[in-house]
Amino acid sequence: MAKNTSLYFRIVEGRNLPAKDVSGTSDPYCIVKVDNEVVARTATVWKNLNPFWGEEYTLHLPMGFHSLSFLVMDEDTIGHDDVIGKITLNKEAIGCQPKGIDSWLNLTRVDPDEEVQGEIHLSLELMRDTKRSTLRCQVIEARDVAPRDISGTSDPFARVLFNNHSAETSIKKKTRFPHWGETLELELDAEELREEGAVTVEVWDWDMVGKNDFLGKVEIPSACLRKTPLLEGWFRLLPLGNNEVDTSGKLGALRLKVRLVEDRILPSMYYQPLIDLLVESVISPAEVEDSSSLAMLEDVTTIESRQDVAMTLVKIYLGQGLVVPFLDYLNTREVNNTTDPNTLFRSNSLASKAMEQFMKAVGMLYLHDVLKPIINRIFDERKYIELDPCKIDLNRTRRISFKGAASEAEIRDSSVEMLQTYLTSIIESIVASVDQCPPVMRVAFKQLHKRVEEQFSAPENEDVKYLAISGFFFLRFFAPAILTPKLFHLRDQHADTRTSRTLLLLAKALQSVGNLGLQLGHGKEQWMAPLHPIILRSVASVKDFLDKLIDIDHDIVSSVPQRAVFMPSVTVKEGYLHKHKAEGPQLLSRFAFKKRYFWLTSETLSYAKTCDWQVRSSIPIQCVCAVERVDENAFQQQNVMQVITQDNDGQLHTMYIQCKNVNELNQWLSAIRKVSIYNEHMLPSFHPGVHRSGKWTCCLQVDRAGCSRTHSAVTLGDWSDPLDPDVETQMIYKQLLHGRDALREKYLEMPEADLSPSNKEERINSDIHPDGAECNVQLMKPGQSVAARLLAVIEDLEQAHAAFQQREKEDAACVILNP
Repeated sequence: MAKNTSLYFRIVEGRNLPAKDVSGTSDPYCIVKVDNEVVARTATVWKNLNPFWGEEYTLHLPMGFHSLSFLVMDEDTIGHDDVIGKITLNKEAIGCQPKGIDSWLNLTRVDPDEEVQGEIHLSLELMRDTKRSTLRCQVIEARDVAPRDISGTSDPFARVLFNNHSAETSIKKKTRFPHWGETLELELDAEELREEGAVTVEVWDWDMVGKNDFLGKVEIPSACLRKTPLLEGWFRLLPLGNNEVDTSGKLGALRLKVRLVEDRILPSMYYQPLIDLLVESVISPAEVEDSSSLAMLEDVTTIESRQDVAMTLVKIYLGQGLVVPFLDYLNTREVNNTTDPNTLFRSNSLASKAMEQFMKAVGMLYLHDVLKPIINRIFDERKYIELDPCKIDLNRTRRISFKGAASEAEIRDSSVEMLQTYLTSIIESIVASVDQCPPVMRVAFKQLHKRVEEQFSAPENEDVKYLAISGFFFLRFFAPAILTPKLFHLRDQHADTRTSRTLLLLAKALQSVGNLGLQLGHGKEQWMAPLHPIILRSVASVKDFLDKLIDIDHDIVSSVPQRAVFMPSVTVKEGYLHKHKAEGPQLLSRFAFKKRYFWLTSETLSYAKTCDWQVRSSIPIQCVCAVERVDENAFQQQNVMQVITQDNDGQLHTMYIQCKNVNELNQWLSAIRKVSIYNEHMLPSFHPGVHRSGKWTCCLQVDRAGCSRTHSAVTLGDWSDPLDPDVETQMIYKQLLHGRDALREKYLEMPEADLSPSNKEERINSDIHPDGAECNVQLMKPGQSVAARLLAVIEDLEQAHAAFQQREKEDAACVILNP
């Protein structure tokens, strides 16, 4: 039974941070680490002791994790950045909160003895004799220990302690992946073995000057050795455990939202009955709208979980090749149950959420093509734009003129002009993008147009069929992307205050365009009136665009099951990176990286000198067998990754690529891992260093076998996640399991109070045959048979989970777990 772990966290804001600069302020940013590996870095908020970040991330961690840390740093232009404080949450603390953590947490100081990482490979054997016993400890190797020296490495040695006995290994210079292969023996008296205690293995960084630095420890209770004389495995290095909790808040606090989702995934055959029921809902819709499994799922879906359920269903039906019938089923129910066209799709129903998540899943690359050039221009120009008279600040503009500062009227006129320019560019880009829009998206809108036109066919409802599509297309897709470009991966950082205001005004204007200008002048924001003419002029072109958008053959969309949300030829990610020049003599490592433009699809990773260069070099994705980080010490460079491939002869080749920052590094690592996740022959281990002078810089060994574990399935969660039917169906099962009692009560139980007098008489009379024999005939509720099948599937899955968990417990009883 596979394990699936997803970690969701949002760094909201900080407060009362200490001043680290001479100006009396700080320039704070956050670094996020999972088990001491940096997974994210927020933007820097300049000159602010109460910063707001609002950045959120999702991590998929199939191998699990131990701790999540948030370090608050003060950025310095010259010299090293200062550490303000940190917050560390262990997995147990996060997991014990079913709804997650959402609170202010005080920062604590950073203790070097607590900043440990890595694992050590040990073999311990207790050899008993009549008079004396020997504890034999084979210290084999360690991996990913903390760097303690200025060179980015350490000089580690290990020490074994039990009672007053100790022994040490040799020192391995300049490595974070030491190989010792040494055996240490401690002679023990028989009395000592009877005492309760623990064997401790410590790892230290040797320093020629000053005291040695602590790198971590492992403690193994002597009782374990008495039960199992031979114990071997990898053990996680732990801190000393002398944490000092700063409850006074002198270092400030962070507001964090953290949630852990951990699931055990059954083999595929156990989920097939539930998938069959979900497929049946859209292939053979029930005559009674509320009697399908999809309708029952919507009944038990809470408001908080509706978005997650919608995205999961979209992925399930994408994988089945039935996403258009699925959306058509939900939209038809929504349209048929709506009497007032003004309220159509205005609620956060499952249909609305499903359409919203569907557009993100299949249309994100399309959105980037349409909006990214304009968004980049707005960020680059960083104009001061304001229309609200109450918010115009005459000091915010710079004007080199003998007339002095600009007047309020001049600011307003220039703002109108710039907004009209930006809005015109956005509308022109959208209405010219019919051919760029994914066919599956166009067919879904065509079906929606058809259902709305059938329901609201009166002449006065002529615009409703346009509003239904534009409500999703403009109000729920393009406008939110303009308002918060970072959340749609259009920008790496959030906009500053000035640019945010420009984006907000443009989003408001585009929403009015999506409403076809029908609500102009009815709101409180009358100061938006200067934009009304351009909005009204665009209505005709928008309607024409929507007519062309749905002018598509329904059969163009494939009904074949798929594994990814994008087509093989679609570019998943692209941009400038620096590729290591592998051939020729290298004088300095910093000059060995050359700027190249990279393209990633689900079939190839290719690169060229520029984005317009005709000649490209390509690597087939099916040849990729590992995508990993490179240790900083390898090239004396940060944010370097390696792509390891295997040719037809079985030979391994490595390409080193440098990214501009840690966020870009994680995005590229995640993107390449996602498109190669189904590859065969993925490597279980790798070298974080480079092969130089006949040995690897990381472990100082000669052989090719890796010294660290690969992380092939560790990815960032976003719209491009590979489709995984088992994981997705498990999520739906959990939702149904929580609502099982409600389903049973609504569809299977029929209280006496619900029976009318005539029904009661009919039920009494039906219990007796003409010949006097009794029979058990009951009235059937609508959907009762489907509900019974659905509840039976839930029960089968519950029993399967229980059986696998019992088997795991039995297997674990035979193995001594890592303390």
